[in-house]
Amino acid sequence: MDGEPRDPGVTTVVLADDHQVVRSGLRMLLDAEDGIEVVAEAGDVQTTLRRVLGYRPNVLVLDLNMPGDQSLPAIPRIRDSAPDTAIVVLTMQDNPEFAREALRAGALGYVLKEAADTELVHAIRLAAVGRTYLNPELGARIAAQPLAPPGPPDGMTEREVEVLKMIASGHSNSEIAAALYLSVRTIESHRAHIQQKTRRTTRAELVSYAREHKLV
Repeated sequence: MDGEPRDPGVTTVVLADDHQVVRSGLRMLLDAEDGIEVVAEAGDVQTTLRRVLGYRPNVLVLDLNMPGDQSLPAIPRIRDSAPDTAIVVLTMQDNPEFAREALRAGALGYVLKEAADTELVHAIRLAAVGRTYLNPELGARIAAQPLAPPGPPDGMTEREVEVLKMIASGHSNSEIAAALYLSVRTIESHRAHIQQKTRRTTRAELVSYAREHKLV
C-alpha cells in the first residue's frame, strides 16, 4: 500500500477488468515479465479508483467496459487523483474514435485485447516512462481519417457533448448523473441546452444527430 518502500526498478501495475478470467490471464502474462509487478486488481470503476489511490501504481491497465460506471469519463478523474499513475486502456473496442477519446482524456496507451499478449507489456513499459502507445492498426486508421472540425458542433460545450454521447449510447438522465457525479437536475439542464442548440427534441433525433457528427 501507499507508504511502503518500493523498488525503483519495478513498474507496479493495477489491473482493472470486470472479468476475473481476463485478469488472471493478464496477471500471468505480466508476472512472467522482469521488472513488472501486479499489486492489485479491480472489477469496477469505483474499486479501481480506490486501488489506484491506495497503491499509487506506476501504471493502471483499464478496461473500457466495466459495470457500475463509465470507464472513459473516469480517466480524467483518475488522472487528477493520481497524476503519477499512467493509464493504459485495454479493450475490445477497435473503433478509432474510442482510441482518440481515451488518449484525449489522458490515457497513454490503447491496446486491443486480441493483441494483449504481444502489445500490453510494451505499452506498459512505455507508459511508465511517459510515452504513448497506440495499437498500430488503429493508428493507421486514425491517420487515414480526415480531421474533424475543431471544437464541439453547434456551439455545444465539452460537457454537453459528453452528455449527448451518453444519451446517444442509451443512458438515462439518472445514469448519466451518477456517471458524471452531477445531479439529475443538472443533466436535465444540459439536455435542454443540447436540444436547443441542435434543434433536436426526441432521443431518436439526438441519437441521429450524434451519429451524423461522429460522436458515437
